[in-house]
Amino acid sequence: MVSEVKKGYLDPKHIEWEFGGPIGVTIMMGFFPLLMWYMWISLQFYEGFAFPHDGQDWFQFSREFGSYFVEYGIPSFKSWFVFTAFVVVQGVFYVTLPGFWSKGLPLAHLNNEQLPYFCNSLASVYVSTALIFVFNHFGIFHISYLIDNFGEIMTCAIVYGLLFSFGLYFYTMYVSHDYHDLTGNMMYDVWMGASLNPRIGKYLDLKMFFEVRIPWYILYFLAISLVFKQQEQYGYITPQALFVLFAHWLYAHACSKGEELITASWDMAYEKFGFMLIFWNIAGVPFTYSLCTLYLAYNDPEEYNWSAGYMFLLYTIVFVGYYFFDTGNRQKYEFRRTIANVPPARKTFPYLPYSKVENPKYLKTKQGSYLMIDGWYVWARKINYTADYFMCLTWALVCGVNSPWPWFHPVFFAVALLQRNYRDQRKCEKKYGDDWDEYLKHCPWTFIPYVY
Repeated sequence: MVSEVKKGYLDPKHIEWEFGGPIGVTIMMGFFPLLMWYMWISLQFYEGFAFPHDGQDWFQFSREFGSYFVEYGIPSFKSWFVFTAFVVVQGVFYVTLPGFWSKGLPLAHLNNEQLPYFCNSLASVYVSTALIFVFNHFGIFHISYLIDNFGEIMTCAIVYGLLFSFGLYFYTMYVSHDYHDLTGNMMYDVWMGASLNPRIGKYLDLKMFFEVRIPWYILYFLAISLVFKQQEQYGYITPQALFVLFAHWLYAHACSKGEELITASWDMAYEKFGFMLIFWNIAGVPFTYSLCTLYLAYNDPEEYNWSAGYMFLLYTIVFVGYYFFDTGNRQKYEFRRTIANVPPARKTFPYLPYSKVENPKYLKTKQGSYLMIDGWYVWARKINYTADYFMCLTWALVCGVNSPWPWFHPVFFAVALLQRNYRDQRKCEKKYGDDWDEYLKHCPWTFIPYVY
């Protein structure tokens, strides 16, 4: 007798466990917060890795390490208020600041309906920046508080990330019932997510909110905090801090100006919204990718006083990387918008040459999908990620090699990109079959032309 598969669940025969399955994701959900606390305490209070020193045994070391967490990592009321206010204010900006409507990809589970997305994050990043300077100038809120209380703010993010991940899962399961492709294993479904397009009302798309505003704005605000902290502490701002501020502003601005392009991305249409996206966006990205910012804040400027030539090289890498990152993403998403019958994206500053391929070549698959075989993607299928990686590499290079922690981001990002490529490759081979082999003839390279 064949048992019927419940609606919203996967057939057990077709489940393909990723990330080590239920055991793997459960371990990672506990390991990531611990790793984040360990890296922060190591960077602020130890030289390199935190471990027993000066004749300490492991018990003495554990007490010392724990005392740092208790004193500097448990949030005060003010830190809870600051982080909560940030999230709430960004949510208010999402539904009040001027913007425009865009559409996502056709969704099969909604009979090919294209969800509307309200895009105004560009206004949000500028208004937020202005408010930071106004609040700091009039003493309403000193932005250096973020650096001075990094551990507390990070703990707030970790707690919110955990609570929201599980809270959204239970809400989806028992209130909205809008779940998709569940395995039946709770921890795995919390990790991958139960809901696909969760929203608060008509405007606030949670996935878009978390992916665009939360991580990159925190990262950018931490860089602003560093600059003000150095001015207060030394009476001047180091070129390296200004570089990090510029690099992080560039990234936050790129995500904001390209918000409407993200509506047509694979993540928005097909990736469920679970711990993997929720926790990483609210806590993982902003508080691990900012370890370069912390290194510059916690160490004497003489340790990273690089030559003008070296700094010029870093700026060159960032500008070149940004060009391919910006134009590569725009080419891909403009193509998707054209196929989905969505009007062209607006030309926001800086609108770079070759951002759109006119009359792009494409391969139509037997499933009816369209694969672009034109533009930068002829040279590398993930050239936008390659450019992204080179930009993040400069964030570590500006710190030097005295500490391992600024290098966590490029190392982790490299592993994540390879894992993402493996997932994408498997899914595309399964989905497109022979058409994928034909596509690879047109676009044979993944990250670097003629290399890989």
